[in-house]
Amino acid sequence: MIGRRHIGLIAVAAALAIAGCGIGAAQSPRTTFAPTPGPDTALSPAIAQTRAGIVAALGSVNLILDDPRVPFRPAESPTLSRAPRTVFQAVLPDDPAHGFISVYEFPTLPDAEAAAEEQAAYVTSGPGRVQFPPDAQFIIRRVGTTVVFHVFSRGSSGDPRGADVAVALQSLGDPIAIPR
Repeated sequence: MIGRRHIGLIAVAAALAIAGCGIGAAQSPRTTFAPTPGPDTALSPAIAQTRAGIVAALGSVNLILDDPRVPFRPAESPTLSRAPRTVFQAVLPDDPAHGFISVYEFPTLPDAEAAAEEQAAYVTSGPGRVQFPPDAQFIIRRVGTTVVFHVFSRGSSGDPRGADVAVALQSLGDPIAIPR
């Protein structure tokens, strides 16, 4: 049987634990995530221009671009992982889990070029290669100060039009060679 003294000690311990959580939470840095997976702020001019190019490219193969309905983040090189990023999704009715197109923004053309080349080297490296299906086709394009990244896998896609996304994106900006 628990006496009054024990109940009092338990109450004090619980109060200290709860208060301690509040103190720790107040001192920790705040990390917030957008409540929806799509863009949570207005697009920068560079990303808006790149988005317009993606819309036109996909339109040429009768596909549309939308904001993703689920969170998505591809495997990225260190530089891309630190860059401002916006994700769009080509609408593939028979495969709503694919068609993601990531757009990263950099301050200068050389920064974007270096980041794109780093991503190309990363996806073919040991750590990068294991994060993608064996038949993955990588689209990495530099469009002004942005980098467009898309992965297509015929074996993983449930919609044959997924290949059309990869073909359409080849018309954007400057290609980045993927090492073999």
